[in-house]
Amino acid sequence: MVGEHKKWFGTPPLFEPSGGTTVVEPQGKGPGWWAGAPSAVYDDDARRFYLYYRLRKPRPLGRGAECRIAQSADGVRFTDIWSATKEEFGSPSVERSSLVKTFEGRWRLFVSFVDSADQKWRIDLMEADAPDGFRPASRVRVLTADDVEAEGVKDPYVVALGRCYYMLISYAPTPVKASPQQREEMHATGDVYNTGITKSHSALALSQDGVHFAWQGDVFTPPEQGWDAYATRLGAVLCIPPVFSVFYDGSAGVEENYEERTGLALSFDMAHFHRITDQGPILVSPHASGSLRYLDVVKLDRTLYYYYEYARPDGSHELRMNKVDL
Repeated sequence: MVGEHKKWFGTPPLFEPSGGTTVVEPQGKGPGWWAGAPSAVYDDDARRFYLYYRLRKPRPLGRGAECRIAQSADGVRFTDIWSATKEEFGSPSVERSSLVKTFEGRWRLFVSFVDSADQKWRIDLMEADAPDGFRPASRVRVLTADDVEAEGVKDPYVVALGRCYYMLISYAPTPVKASPQQREEMHATGDVYNTGITKSHSALALSQDGVHFAWQGDVFTPPEQGWDAYATRLGAVLCIPPVFSVFYDGSAGVEENYEERTGLALSFDMAHFHRITDQGPILVSPHASGSLRYLDVVKLDRTLYYYYEYARPDGSHELRMNKVDL
């Protein structure tokens, strides 16, 4: 591996954000028009890449309006094979989801969306024989905010280690000193993360069957100050033994919500995470807000395929891919 020597193990090579290839363009120009929030999988059986992503429109046009899954033979050129709208979930907004192939060969999509009943983010599960077979009407509950006594759970990232499923979750803790007015305001717009009343932490949940998850609690908390003092959202895991490199989305304050940049943490057990980008993000866009977020990575042979949401000069976000050799 490039740069590796006797006292330096498991560090991933990164990429130049402005390089690579545009995979999906947003549906409009300007802030709020986004294509991104990817979840990428390579299936050895089909010899195909599968890529979940969501399309968003600015308020009041629709927020997280639609999610799709695309397939590709080369990891660069994708063709859509499945889609669902927020209306099929009865939701004001659908966000990042996690696409997983199980040990038994089944496919699961862990989807996060706003529950119209209480205006809180939640996570549900759909299962199918193939990535084009998911039916929103058949989804089952995995975690709600009330299940874990929080104000929101969203953006799951599920990885299988051994015979156990690990789910990293963005969650919004209930603020201890919130006033009655603040408690009412938290869910008035259907996005507690955009209120500034609480922060975006990361939690861990574990499962033996990939359906029933046991909440393990907070594992990655925003620091008191710094570029990631408002959000530390764990979102992608790359294992280069003996280290797990875990990328996360960070923001300094609520004004940067939706425009996070990418930091890096390390873990040796997927339960304790050590933030190494305390001075600033490790990956940013050169354009507009600098946002580069929701990164995912697929390791195939000796090549890394990075997928990420990337700010364009006009303030919109595109879904971009960068390929790096190990």
